[in-house]
Amino acid sequence: MKQGIHPKYYTDGIVCGTCGTVWKIGSTRPNLRVEICANCHPFYTGEQRIVDTAGQVDRFMRRLNVAQERQNERESRRAARTQPEKKSLLKEIYGEDAE
Repeated sequence: MKQGIHPKYYTDGIVCGTCGTVWKIGSTRPNLRVEICANCHPFYTGEQRIVDTAGQVDRFMRRLNVAQERQNERESRRAARTQPEKKSLLKEIYGEDAE
């Protein structure tokens, strides 16, 4: 190898910003950081963690609740609007046997 043409080689490793796990690897960059790794990613850990950025989960839950309330209101109006079935005039006059 020629001297002085290769970049400096660092063996510090990669650091996860979420859980703090450090992997010892070689790189030409001194500090490598990742936001999420296999130790804390929900797909690999099997647990569901919702990372709420800017209240998106709260907005979604509010919209979901409003939609469910509207649906319940429609159902109650629809149930109140249905009238009990009237007896046929023929059945009223001649009894149940008239057909």
